[in-house]
Amino acid sequence: MKHLLSVSDLTPETALELLDEANRFEQALVGREVRKLPTLRGRTIMTVFYENSTRTRVSFEVAGKWMSADVINVGISASSVSKGESLRDTAMTLHAAGADALVVRHPASGAPAQIANWTRGPDGTGPAVINAGDGTHEHPTQALLDAYTLRQRLGEIAGRRVVIVGDVLHSRVARSNAQLLAMLGAEVVLVAPPTLLPVGIDSWPVTVGHSLEAELPAADAVMMLRVQAERMNGSFFPSAREYAISYGLNEKRMRMLPDHAVVLHPGPMVRGMEIGFSVADSPRSTVLQQVTNGVHIRMAVLFRLLIGVDDSGEAA
Repeated sequence: MKHLLSVSDLTPETALELLDEANRFEQALVGREVRKLPTLRGRTIMTVFYENSTRTRVSFEVAGKWMSADVINVGISASSVSKGESLRDTAMTLHAAGADALVVRHPASGAPAQIANWTRGPDGTGPAVINAGDGTHEHPTQALLDAYTLRQRLGEIAGRRVVIVGDVLHSRVARSNAQLLAMLGAEVVLVAPPTLLPVGIDSWPVTVGHSLEAELPAADAVMMLRVQAERMNGSFFPSAREYAISYGLNEKRMRMLPDHAVVLHPGPMVRGMEIGFSVADSPRSTVLQQVTNGVHIRMAVLFRLLIGVDDSGEAA
């Protein structure tokens, strides 16, 4: 695995290996006064975020630093991009400056894949490129950390019923999670108003519903999605209040879930709209656990891309 651009870059075996590797990193850090491992000493990781981010950017930075890598955050507003530099020239500049890995978030779907092509040398070498979210396309490390969280809370992913609710149309998180969770044997159900479902949804490995209350009693997990108003150029529902009434997870609806069921949210949360205040802070909520797990998953991904495994499947 040279890059991680999409969930389709993973096999079920590779995905499970990454979950296991994340668990090993988590256990290796338990009890350490100084959370530092020498794993990536001498490697240089550059994060390039053309969109705002808190959780993803910070967790990649923490992951790299906890493995002793040199981590450089490229601030787009303070870079030559503000002077009109192209994405290709920026990528090639960072490659020439010595990046071993480029972690890229971009509003254009497919931008990280383009960077992977541009920076690949004639001999096939070049920096590892990790898609940290591209437009409405994918966010593979988010799907991995969600799967890791589900496995921690539910024991197994195979056979579980995961309901993903909200703005599926604009959500790269929904796309990556639907693929990965189905690949790992879960039953995935999407619940959204018809206006927030993408064209071609019939080809996804999911079932689709429009009533949240009808799906809750049989759910093992509910993943609430943020309504991405910044990507909308029209009216997709009457109002925020109407959306909350029909598709928000409030206290009453949460009580419809089985006792073991959990609530996920990729963040940032719009409290009072897609998720209730008390629901977000309840013991069922995994929101902060997802943030913690994001660091360990991104450690596992960086390790796999920069160090790799030998023929036996063990860490090189």
